[in-house]
Amino acid sequence: MVSNTSNARALPRALIAGGIYWFVCILGPAEQKGKRAVDLSGGSISAEKVQDNYKQYWSFFRRPKEIETAEKVPDFVDTFYNLVTDIYEWGWGQSFHFSPSIPGKSHLEATRLHEEMAVDLINVKPGDRILDVGCGVGGPMRSIAAHSRAKVVGITINDYQVSRARMHNKKAGLDSLCEVVQGNFLEMPFPENSFDGAYSIEATCHAPKLEEVYAEIFRVLKPGSLYVSYEWVTTDKYESSDPEHVEVIQGIERGDALPGLRNYADIAETARKVGFEVVKEKDLAKPPAQPWWTRLKMGRIAYWRNHIVVTILSALGIAPKGTVDVHEMLFKTADYLTKGGDTGIFTPMHMILCRKPEKKTEETSNS
Repeated sequence: MVSNTSNARALPRALIAGGIYWFVCILGPAEQKGKRAVDLSGGSISAEKVQDNYKQYWSFFRRPKEIETAEKVPDFVDTFYNLVTDIYEWGWGQSFHFSPSIPGKSHLEATRLHEEMAVDLINVKPGDRILDVGCGVGGPMRSIAAHSRAKVVGITINDYQVSRARMHNKKAGLDSLCEVVQGNFLEMPFPENSFDGAYSIEATCHAPKLEEVYAEIFRVLKPGSLYVSYEWVTTDKYESSDPEHVEVIQGIERGDALPGLRNYADIAETARKVGFEVVKEKDLAKPPAQPWWTRLKMGRIAYWRNHIVVTILSALGIAPKGTVDVHEMLFKTADYLTKGGDTGIFTPMHMILCRKPEKKTEETSNS
């Protein structure tokens, strides 16, 4: 009788253990298994301070005036990426951006093609030195280096992302082509006229003033070089008088550490203001492009699955306290992003291609 009771108790425990293993080890990892669920952390934030930093992040939005204080934004963005980098990498992959869906192609393939298009637009050749503005853990950097054979220098404000990017670069055998620097893209540690091209993929939206980051990129580019950016913006369909539109945009801002989304019409104007020539401008999300937010809709089951995993790991003390809150924030943000895509009021891929003008010769300038 005792052995039957023990067996009866052992069976549920075995099923629970097997379920956790299935969730974490089989279903848990992202398409690119660069991070395991059991290794989720707070980046450079110690585990016991993750929840406090999450509360600190949200306090930024409870005091809107601080969003207008440019010097506080870098620390705010750095905190955000400490909180979300592992979750992004585990649940999404090593490229922290969107791309249009391509029939017959996986999300991974569509992402790679979207990244390769950026470097094709700036016409670099093998051996050229180009800049990745806001490189994250370096997913785009590696695709672009492998595709173009250019030497890519990435900059990110988050020190934890630097270590992750360097590890991935070495693992991919691309560390000879990829260099990662920790720094603020508003004050880059590079001399002027030192890059043959530059790109940013959904990164400059974190700048409190777009003019400041564009001016820095302009400074470090060689004359005649090209810069391409995929910008997060509100579209011509956005109505600031519509409460539902406002709620969606504010939800995106809060969940993605944005000081404030810009309107699409402001991008080219800002580029010209700092001295760029605008070569081309296009919303890459518009038809015939397939919806970029399809991946979010299709991933709802994965989000719920991952949330269960995070909750279990947090309860067991494996994931830091506060990780559940961060994941829930990202889950809600995915809904706002989907609504932004469905309504057409938001795009994460407003492409602008710019050129830094050639220097005028002394003879030309004197004539």
